[in-house]
Amino acid sequence: MEGPDQMNPMPATQVPLPPVDVMQPPQYRRLITHPADAVVFDDDEQVAPAAGTPPASAGRASNGAVVVKTHTDYSAIARDSSHDNFTVLVHLKAPGRTEAEGDAPAPRAPLDLVTVLDVSSSMRGSKLALLKQAMLFVIGILGPDDRLCIISFSSRARRVTRLVRMSDAGKALCARALETLVARNGGTNIAEGLRTAAKALDERRYTNGGVSSVVLLSDGQDNYTSIRQAFGRLSPNYAALVPPYFARTSGDRTAPIHTFGFGSDHDAAAMHVVAEATGGTFSFIENEAVVQDAFAQCVGGLLSVVVQKASVEVACVHPGVRVVMVKAGLYDSRVDEDGRAASIVAGELYAGEERRFLLFLVVPRTEETNGDGDATTLLKVTCVYRDASAGVDVNATAEHTVVRRPEQAGDVARSLEVERELVRVEATEDIAAAKAAAERGSHQEAVEILENRRRAVAQLKAARGGDAMIAALEMELQDMKRRVSSRRSYACSGRAYMLAGMSAHMLQRGSSAQLQLPSVIGIHAGGVTTLTAGTHEPLSHQVASTLPYATPAMLAMLLRSRKAREAAAESGQQQHMVQQGAEGSEPVASLYLQHR
Repeated sequence: MEGPDQMNPMPATQVPLPPVDVMQPPQYRRLITHPADAVVFDDDEQVAPAAGTPPASAGRASNGAVVVKTHTDYSAIARDSSHDNFTVLVHLKAPGRTEAEGDAPAPRAPLDLVTVLDVSSSMRGSKLALLKQAMLFVIGILGPDDRLCIISFSSRARRVTRLVRMSDAGKALCARALETLVARNGGTNIAEGLRTAAKALDERRYTNGGVSSVVLLSDGQDNYTSIRQAFGRLSPNYAALVPPYFARTSGDRTAPIHTFGFGSDHDAAAMHVVAEATGGTFSFIENEAVVQDAFAQCVGGLLSVVVQKASVEVACVHPGVRVVMVKAGLYDSRVDEDGRAASIVAGELYAGEERRFLLFLVVPRTEETNGDGDATTLLKVTCVYRDASAGVDVNATAEHTVVRRPEQAGDVARSLEVERELVRVEATEDIAAAKAAAERGSHQEAVEILENRRRAVAQLKAARGGDAMIAALEMELQDMKRRVSSRRSYACSGRAYMLAGMSAHMLQRGSSAQLQLPSVIGIHAGGVTTLTAGTHEPLSHQVASTLPYATPAMLAMLLRSRKAREAAAESGQQQHMVQQGAEGSEPVASLYLQHR
């Protein structure tokens, strides 16, 4: 068995220096891993401004307030009718990034990012070269107040760089450190890689007061951690891969782990569990060439966090109203025993990001009144959160949720907003049911579940009206149906694709699964849009839509990545790197400097 990666590292003095104009301060020489890493990872570079100093914008919300709205299933209920399952949609929308005065960038929270990268033998060749290129892109887009730590793992884990600020010098040295990455003989020890990431975050001396996150990429299956149950009678205990540091307490998350399954041989179930347990997303990178795009979309979101520790508080106003159930996906929720109050932990929100949660209420009959204008006030809904860049707590309250109580309700149309969310939630539940059927080998049953749901989605008024989310959902269901149709297709890509889709829908956050839907992306009418021509079966017409759940910042970063890849391909550098860079022979730091 091969020993730890750090047993035979490339000495720092042998790393080819890129032709930089900036003098390298002596303290940056510590960025390259020494033969024996420090027992305690307390050598993280100090954040700026000094830890404990409030940001200049403290004392006021810097990006506007979260918009909180509610929508009732129906606008009116006959006063002599009662409902035991009346639906109310709670809709949150985070503020967009507002530009600062002059040419200053919009304020945002700094990011501490730890990347955990698989360098086992299966990564040898173009996979590792493409991963290095993707990491160079990430280094390039981080700002001077962000910090990056690179960890590699095969049979053992190695901290390639300490947590270092992304100044020009820090970027250059992190780029050079990538050159030391080579594919190692041996197995895949995901748990050790994550333990090292937890150590890097837990033992840091300075916290930037902003956002902390981990990105994990692997193309294999952990074969060092005891995750199998006795005699193979139960499902694997993938939770054993997650270090205690990342465990959630009362809805809080120390740092989400965003996982990326690379290629067709990774353990999608393991990667999905790791992401789900920590509040991160799982992305399936089926096409290895777009790993940079997948990273770009994820990091683009992390660089635009405007809301932290968001919590939705629901209080019933009318004495007869009760909350009976909340549907919030993977977000922690609670309903008081008497049903008079409920709460949802929404966590972090990217700029412009939206969340939709469903509440199911008991609404009683009401006393006879004097006219059709009388109403029942159902709920008071408040979102309490921390403005990420200003560091201040904010309360945003929606208008009271009211339903009219006429003597006769008549033909009151159902809320399109509520219907749309109900269908999305039901589709997510059907995807899970289809996956369960495929897991037990009932592939025809899985196909029928998905096809029935696709037909239901297609018949919605929103679908006929060209709603972007509904159109994308219909295409996703169609693609899933093909991928679960046989044991072979399900094992090859179906399981990973469905888990990535479930991750996106349960968190209402973009993952790379949807990157396979659009064929074109570009700027249109002031926003970033895609033009989707379908997936594997022809559609009767093209649908112009935004990527599901992707925010403007995520889409803009995705566009930037695609342009960078196209430019590299045109110059021939990408092909040259794929051919020669897999074992560290290509000077990737030089490539970074050429595209700064």
